[in-house]
Amino acid sequence: MESLHLVSREHQPQDTVVEVGNVQIGGGSPVFIAGPCSVEDREQIMKIAQAVKGSAQILRGGAYKPRTSPYSFQGLGEEGLRYLQEAGRAAGMPVVTEVMSEAEVELVAEYVDMLQIGARNMQNYALLRKVGAQRKPVLLKRGVAATIEELLLAAEYILAAGNSQVVLCERGIRTFSHTYARNTLDISAVPILKHLTHLPVVVDPSHGSGDWNLIEPLSMAALAAGAHGLMIEVHSDPELALSDGPQSLKPEKYRALVRKLDRLATFMEEELK
Repeated sequence: MESLHLVSREHQPQDTVVEVGNVQIGGGSPVFIAGPCSVEDREQIMKIAQAVKGSAQILRGGAYKPRTSPYSFQGLGEEGLRYLQEAGRAAGMPVVTEVMSEAEVELVAEYVDMLQIGARNMQNYALLRKVGAQRKPVLLKRGVAATIEELLLAAEYILAAGNSQVVLCERGIRTFSHTYARNTLDISAVPILKHLTHLPVVVDPSHGSGDWNLIEPLSMAALAAGAHGLMIEVHSDPELALSDGPQSLKPEKYRALVRKLDRLATFMEEELK
């Protein structure tokens, strides 16, 4: 691909290791990112952060939420950022949240350790340039109808602006199976991306399925395919969640899943020696 320079293996054969606080993504063991879709209040995010402490390395939570309906919960904004930062510090974890516009980049970067570009904004090129011009690492999600080349070109915008600390996230694409799953998780994207680029690749099985029952098998498949980490939504009371409750795991189910994933990762490491 002639237009891919900085993200390509030809430009940099060795893997990039992205540092998020004291956590390294792409440097060895899989990294687990967990937390609620939305920061709903201080008590909620503090409770969930403590619940995933020890089984996740990075805390996630949305302060600004791009919702399909204008009447859905849109997030707490800067108040949510303060709660997320406080919860991460209390649990000893770096935090990641989505930034939705150029105007919010500096504000969000003051509170979090990693900026997320959501699927809806993957081709917001002005926003990509803006996060590329700052120093915080970036989690770039694949758009719902984006090709792998388009995802890599979006990453190229960030690197071209000066920021090489980018993690790619496969989070499912829209296909014909919408009746049974929110999206179709493209597991093949993991080895394809690892072949084409030096950037780390993580998988979001929560958005990739939309159903908490599917998260365990999809997570195991993602690790088996070589993902550098997983991003999983966790909520103490999914039935009462203000957003994405059906795809959220309860903390006890999440911790049990991570124990299985740790065993799988250990098995794979031993078998591939």
